[in-house]
Amino acid sequence: MHNHRHPIHCIVPPHMLNNIATHGTENQRNLAISTLKVSEQMRGQRRALSDFTAAAFRVAAVGGGKERIVYDAKNGSTLPGTAVRNEGDPASADVAVNEAYDGSGVTYDLYKNVYDRNSIDNNGMRLDSTVHYRRDYDNAFWNGEQMVYGDGDGELFNRFTIAIDVIGHELTHGVTQFEAKLVYSQQPGALNESMSDVFGSLVKQYQKGQTADQADWIIGEGLFTSSVNGVGIRSMKAPGTAYDDPVLGKDPQPAHMKDYVNTSSDNGGVHINSGIPNHAFYLVANLIGGHAWEKTGQIWYVTLRDKLTSSSNFQQCANQTFQVAGALFGAGSLEQQAVKSGWAEVGLDVEGGGTPTPTPGDGCIGSLLKLIGAAPAK
Repeated sequence: MHNHRHPIHCIVPPHMLNNIATHGTENQRNLAISTLKVSEQMRGQRRALSDFTAAAFRVAAVGGGKERIVYDAKNGSTLPGTAVRNEGDPASADVAVNEAYDGSGVTYDLYKNVYDRNSIDNNGMRLDSTVHYRRDYDNAFWNGEQMVYGDGDGELFNRFTIAIDVIGHELTHGVTQFEAKLVYSQQPGALNESMSDVFGSLVKQYQKGQTADQADWIIGEGLFTSSVNGVGIRSMKAPGTAYDDPVLGKDPQPAHMKDYVNTSSDNGGVHINSGIPNHAFYLVANLIGGHAWEKTGQIWYVTLRDKLTSSSNFQQCANQTFQVAGALFGAGSLEQQAVKSGWAEVGLDVEGGGTPTPTPGDGCIGSLLKLIGAAPAK
């Protein structure tokens, strides 16, 4: 049974853990099975806590600005653990503590400085993180109230604080929880995952000061050890190419609606079909150019905050981002045309469009690139 309204959100998808449990060494198999069991246990806890989350969030909220606490589970499973670094404290000798602290800080800064959002709940919610969860735990997750990171097994996975986009991804599940509340199943669930990938990638790009064409668009860069044939968990630039490994399997993500995966596992393929809206965002960001968190990120953020509902599907997201782009940048603007073209390239035509149709035979992307090339540099 799955809890679609109050799930635990893990960065490593179940299909990858299932592959490890099937093809890994005895130790890898045991750790994968343990991780899958813990995820199910946490889902049960989330169901039990679902009626009390509002009260919990009020306790966690503070009226001011950025506030972080990092806890150490000391390889146990009791949350949150022992507080080891508070807001403003000097750096720790523990690299995982510092990565959790810094990563949640950059995520806070992106949402505050770019989108004028005061923390996850827009009300100054304290950002709690727990490191060293269990022993050799191969995952990181947002449990509805805080971030939790495993250290990885050292054979397939490194520590999960190593990738700042993973931190941004998981914290964005919290933003979605307070805004669109996308049900964690089928297309709404895949949109939930995609929104986390989008803003997780933007957190990394924001930290590095990268433009859209400079970014690698990999989710989880650095998570794999050198023994894994892969660059990360997912690729927004080229879904389906992030990894191809004898133990982990092959990246199953599609990049186009024609390859949409109908499955009953993974809550209806939420970690798989998210490749489609992920790729649309990548295309739009590269058509618009510049820093992706500025215009493209703004379009997606406003859509998440104001337009999407708990049951929104891919088509509705395409339509809403198109409308938001028109409201923010003008009907028929380059930004709005880029949104239309990006979605068209993944097989979704926005409804109620009204923008100029690209030149026949030239392709949506080709005509937009010509348009961009003709525009004066900014």
